Amino acid sequence: MNYSENIRLAIGGLVEHKIRSLLTMLGIIFGVASVIAMLSIGEGAKREAIAKYQDLGVNNIIVREIKLSDTELEEVRAKFSQGLSLKDADAILEIVPGVTQVASQAEISTEVKYTDKSVKSTVIGVTSNFLGMMNYRISRGDMIGDQHYGQRLKVCVLGAGIAGSLFGYDDPIGKMVKVEDQWLEVVGVLESKALFTETVGELAARDLNTDVYVPLSTFLNRFSRENALTGQIQQITAQVDNSGRLVEASVLIDEILKRHHFNNSDYNIVIPFELLKQEEKERQIYNFLLGAIAAISLLVGGIGIMNIMLATVMERTREIGTRRAIGARKADIMSQFVTEAVAISIVGGIIGVILGVTLSLTVSLFTDVTTYIRFYSILLAFTFSVIVGIAFGYLPAKNAANLNPVDSMRYE
Repeated sequence: MNYSENIRLAIGGLVEHKIRSLLTMLGIIFGVASVIAMLSIGEGAKREAIAKYQDLGVNNIIVREIKLSDTELEEVRAKFSQGLSLKDADAILEIVPGVTQVASQAEISTEVKYTDKSVKSTVIGVTSNFLGMMNYRISRGDMIGDQHYGQRLKVCVLGAGIAGSLFGYDDPIGKMVKVEDQWLEVVGVLESKALFTETVGELAARDLNTDVYVPLSTFLNRFSRENALTGQIQQITAQVDNSGRLVEASVLIDEILKRHHFNNSDYNIVIPFELLKQEEKERQIYNFLLGAIAAISLLVGGIGIMNIMLATVMERTREIGTRRAIGARKADIMSQFVTEAVAISIVGGIIGVILGVTLSLTVSLFTDVTTYIRFYSILLAFTFSVIVGIAFGYLPAKNAANLNPVDSMRYE
């Protein structure tokens, strides 16, 4: 018996016993669908995490001012700490090996107004290199440049969200917005950013799309920060040329700041790359557990295939004996039943792939969960389903091949 004949008989058996075949496939179908859905959810979560930490700059070290109570603030001031300053930023750039550039920022929470519209926002004073270091991309207009910073121009760049809230579909470039008692010209609008939903040290969760960016020189000259330390700025971002030197550089930055701040703990150091690696490690464990749970469905499906195939061997005992009597070899009988088991797995795997892809797209469409389907997840789930068919179809096929032809023909 050749392989084409085995395949024809296997398909014929599936068609002849539709309900039984479908019930046998259910374990494979749900197993394959679960593996694809779980892996796509895990991949989507991974890409979201990478995007969030890229917003902080994966090769950056962030030094953040700690929010202090009034009592703690008095204690820090009593110990002569001046808070974070532009001198701290200059020292980090000059002393720390591998630091290629440093960006400083200060911020206040206030309202931004345009005509009769008002939106709560975080107004951030930045140096001209800040937006580039943080991988922010401009949608319309220009970034804050050296000219804006050097001449202390009253200009701003809007986040995508606040630009939409204040201007709708109108072009905001060249328009004037009011921040406190200052009028600022809009020179640019940023592309939409992912919501950073986790608190990282002093980096509180907020919607980055509602931020407004102004030159730090303008900010320090025209805005006051309430409840701040006596320092000029709230954050220093240092970019390192090699991610392998991040930890070493952060230790040296800490030593520099301790000397400048007289050993006061009024700042926090965050390394986004290290946080990203930790999150990736946790997600790998999480994805492995989800995949293992989903794979159990495939194993259950394999057991179902084996049970049905064993029952099929009993039903077709006389048929097997007749084929052996007219010259079929053990290998032919075994090949036939393995082919039938694999056919069940392949058809179930195809249906499972369709269901898994549909489920992943549905989850992404109707919920806030981001999914991303990769080809390897489909290939992995489908290949596993075929292996399950071969593995669990082997024992019934072997039993069928070992039946005695004379006893089989006498079987009722």
